[in-house]
Amino acid sequence: MESNVIFIQLIINGLLIGGIYALLSFGLALIFGVVEVVNFAHGEVLMVGMYLSYVASTLLGVNIFVAMFIGMILFFIFGITVERIIIKPILDAPFFSQIFATVGLAYVLKNVALMIFKADYLKVKIGYLESSFQIGNFCFDKARVVAFLLSVGALLVLVFFLKNTYIGRAISAVAQSKRGAEIRGIDIHKTYAIAFGIGFMCTGLAGFSLSTIYSVYPSVGDAFGLIAFIIVILGGYNNLYGIFIGALIIGQLESLSGFILSVHLKEVVYFLVFLIILVIKPSGLMGGTRKMRKRFVPKNKTVLENEA
Repeated sequence: MESNVIFIQLIINGLLIGGIYALLSFGLALIFGVVEVVNFAHGEVLMVGMYLSYVASTLLGVNIFVAMFIGMILFFIFGITVERIIIKPILDAPFFSQIFATVGLAYVLKNVALMIFKADYLKVKIGYLESSFQIGNFCFDKARVVAFLLSVGALLVLVFFLKNTYIGRAISAVAQSKRGAEIRGIDIHKTYAIAFGIGFMCTGLAGFSLSTIYSVYPSVGDAFGLIAFIIVILGGYNNLYGIFIGALIIGQLESLSGFILSVHLKEVVYFLVFLIILVIKPSGLMGGTRKMRKRFVPKNKTVLENEA
């Protein structure tokens, strides 16, 4: 009986952390799906969100949810700025130029954080989120539950936004066919900027959520950035539902392997499973690039019927 309780508790923990990982991955997937640029500074953008959470809630005493709302606006502006200044000038450049540009941004963000906050491990302390509550024999960490609910909410809002707003349908159209979207009068570069803004906004929100669970330090984005890349590839590049499922799988593997084997071996386990799935299904769990782009397009509203 006790072993069953422990097993179910591990499943619960895996679901909660998987939901947080999903939120972490949405921004990376959206940027790649629309702009087709791999953002190697993704982990560092997350790190900025975690530091912003620390400054707002711990140093300034701002309510964490108010800070999240303000932070989302700031990250939207941050994403648009990065797209305008760094990405737009090199969109037609060789792929390696895009890689070095985002890697350079990552190093800049990391070193700025190191100069300002040093290498100290900082912790965001929110009194009412530091405790847990119990339902029957099972324990729920409040911070993880809140972060999980934020992730599910972000997924629902993104899906609604892509299906029911003009800007969302424009993003869907560009993801499906850039040339066809231009013929329909959609401003491609404006759509790119908005996609970057939304992508950074999701990543910043994930940073706020993770800051209530993990310590903040300049290189914290390295591990989380790698996890996001694994989830995005595993779930199907820019398929939001596939990414959510992939994140839950990684969360379960991390929870179970960390308990059964060792905390130090959990990365080895999900890397191994990741490689096995890619060998069996290289396009990810829920389809390949072309199929996944169509998933951005609402089933009942054809954004582009044919590419000219």
